Amino acid sequence: MERIVTVKDLDSIITSSTNKFSAKLDGNNKKITLCVCGGTGCLANSSEDIKGELINYIKEKGLENKIEVNFVGCFGFCSQGPFVKVLPDNTLYRAVKVEDAKRIIDSLENKEILEDLLYVDPQTHKKVVKQEDINFYKKQVRVALYGCSIIDPTNLEESLGFNGFKALRKVLLEMKPQEVIDEILASGLRGRGGAGFPTGRKWQFAANVDADQKYIVCNGDEGDPGAFMDRSILEGNPFNVIEGMMIAGYAFGATEGYFYVRAEYPIAVQRIENAIKVMEEAGLLGDNILGSGFSFRAHLRLGAGAFVCGEETALLNSIEGKRGMPRPRPPFPAVKGLWGKPTCVNNVETLATVPYIIRVGAKEFASMGTPTSTGTKVFALGGKINNVGLVEVPMGTTLRTLVYDIGGGIPNDKKFKAIQTGGPSGGCLTEKDLDTPIDYDSLIKKGSMMGSGGAIVMDEDNCMVDVAKFYMEFIKDESCGKCSHCRIGTTRLLEMLTLVTEGKATEKTLQDMKELAQIIKAGSLCALGQTAANPVLSTMANFPEEYEAHVKDKVCPAHVCKSLTQYVIDPLKCKKCSKCARNCPVNCITGVPGKEPYVIDQSKCVKCGTCYNACNFKAIDKR
Repeated sequence: MERIVTVKDLDSIITSSTNKFSAKLDGNNKKITLCVCGGTGCLANSSEDIKGELINYIKEKGLENKIEVNFVGCFGFCSQGPFVKVLPDNTLYRAVKVEDAKRIIDSLENKEILEDLLYVDPQTHKKVVKQEDINFYKKQVRVALYGCSIIDPTNLEESLGFNGFKALRKVLLEMKPQEVIDEILASGLRGRGGAGFPTGRKWQFAANVDADQKYIVCNGDEGDPGAFMDRSILEGNPFNVIEGMMIAGYAFGATEGYFYVRAEYPIAVQRIENAIKVMEEAGLLGDNILGSGFSFRAHLRLGAGAFVCGEETALLNSIEGKRGMPRPRPPFPAVKGLWGKPTCVNNVETLATVPYIIRVGAKEFASMGTPTSTGTKVFALGGKINNVGLVEVPMGTTLRTLVYDIGGGIPNDKKFKAIQTGGPSGGCLTEKDLDTPIDYDSLIKKGSMMGSGGAIVMDEDNCMVDVAKFYMEFIKDESCGKCSHCRIGTTRLLEMLTLVTEGKATEKTLQDMKELAQIIKAGSLCALGQTAANPVLSTMANFPEEYEAHVKDKVCPAHVCKSLTQYVIDPLKCKKCSKCARNCPVNCITGVPGKEPYVIDQSKCVKCGTCYNACNFKAIDKR
């Protein structure tokens, strides 16, 4: 692409790129486009090999002028990938394998649809051809995920053809910095990283500080177990996030931007690096952008995987080369942040939303969601759910809609038990909470939180004490150690939870846990410690009977906690086949093949469950 120096240059390229991209979407270029998912999940399932096989077979058949292949970002429906979408008719093929590539090309020549690769609706059992007709997508609105699964995330021209940098053009040429801040304030946009602080207010604080240098930092240190919202946005449309970063910089006076992304996201890192390089070459990053007098440069820093570095002051320390530990506040980063200069730290999703607000206007954005939580929110929906994937819905959508309409309900007709929102620091909500609207305030009232957007579903087979123990293990390991309340308190909480799961706790243990949880909450410096006890407090509040069963009856109702679980062979069901004994790793099962029922020696059993899984006759019970 030629260098963009003036507004006229940009307008010319936008017009040309828009025409090309529109022709691709509506078929006016007389060429079929195959969009192959290039997100991490599908890449792990050989989508790059699928892309290569498609390209090779197209060349082999001499169809380069009729069919093209585009490597795009995440489709969101991760449990059904890898995906290949056919444009312009929007036929969506799921669970595609490398060996299906040639079949797809042949079917396009023959004007056929490969029905075995279509999605089957679990309720109607009917095959669905087009992406927009699948229930998983029907109630979604793509704002932060704009362009993902549609554009090539490495191609600036495609970004420009899909409304990319129109918002930046508008800001630089038509708006004063304060007008940009006012527009974000009017939109009601709140930070999507967890705390939900109004984005416009944060920018205003930084704008009000007089300084020779200011910074904007994009927080891509996504550390919640099961969360992949930021990663997918960066992989699917990094240009959109950079545009949001530049608009923020213009609004409060920052000329330097830093991406802080965990090193475990190599695809996202590659695509950010490429986007920065391509934009510098095109003239959209650097000095005097579009002749506006505004200069901006973007940089990338990799995080080493510390969960605490998702906290903004710990993140700033890490960028500066210091140990990732939180700083006391005030002063807040907007006043004294990176290298002592005014700094705004915004989450990936927050910055990805900014260009949309500028393009459509604050009023249009605020028309979605609720009065206090406007717009949309991206969730990583996982756990015991049929439709695992990435979901973007308007704020105010209920948890029931998320779990059953979009998520497709619980696999194997199991009963819904809980949903964990807000990551390790969130809480577990129950069936009685399913009609709660998803917004910052409603979730906090219920004892959970929005967090960055993780949503883990649990069914009747989950033990909630074990769930609390899992999250506490994570939080304890991720504590930076600065505060004794967090460092020591989480260790003691984990020890007490372990006693509960081993049947060694007393009722006093439960009381001590509640008291210690409040102490940790009150005495910790940063949000990691202040919310560390949430999984314990929420599970104790919502599932008291499970804690009581572990403590009083010394049983785990879900048969998850090994110390409280026994495997027993029913002599009436036992077929005396010896399969359980042959598979037992510790030889604790005895009997006579064909003559005597088998028996498990409980003193030797290690509760591994191998015999339970091996038995074909359901003769082994968990007790």
